Amino acid sequence: MSSIYIADQYFKTFEQPDQTTEYDNCTFENCIFSGFDLSDFSFEECVFKNCDFSNAKINNTAFKTARFEGCKLIGLQFDECNPFLLAFQFIGCQLNLSGFYRVKMKNTFFKECILHEVDFTEAKLTGSTFENCDFTGTMFGNTNLEKVDLTTAFNFIIDPELNQVKGAKFSLQGLPGLLTKYEIKIN
Repeated sequence: MSSIYIADQYFKTFEQPDQTTEYDNCTFENCIFSGFDLSDFSFEECVFKNCDFSNAKINNTAFKTARFEGCKLIGLQFDECNPFLLAFQFIGCQLNLSGFYRVKMKNTFFKECILHEVDFTEAKLTGSTFENCDFTGTMFGNTNLEKVDLTTAFNFIIDPELNQVKGAKFSLQGLPGLLTKYEIKIN
């Protein structure tokens, strides 16, 4: 299958292309990608505003410095993305039921995101920031959380014995999420 290249474009609608496409420095606003097969597509330096990616297929999809604002990214398996130069930024997004299993995403910025039942097992999140993010039901196991800022994050359960948390920042309100397995009551 041949590939086409599109640069510096603004999209208000998106239709599934017949061939894989490389997008460079494009902006997508209010576009529906839900259920689309974006396998082998490339998005470099792209911004997505209020887009719906729910249950899209992203096998070997390249997101190179992609910024998502107010997007629905429900059920996406980011662990299936192309890992080369993978870089994200998420602001005001819903990422429920998404997977980041073994994804390397150092210094990633999440702000005011809903991350319910997300899988961060064995992910490398070193230096990332989670500002006002809700982690209800999210899984952390053998996750590298070194130097991660979780001071304003909430509803997380992280076992410091099963995850790397050296240098991570937590608030006093986050203590129960670190001590859950001990069944300690904190007033």
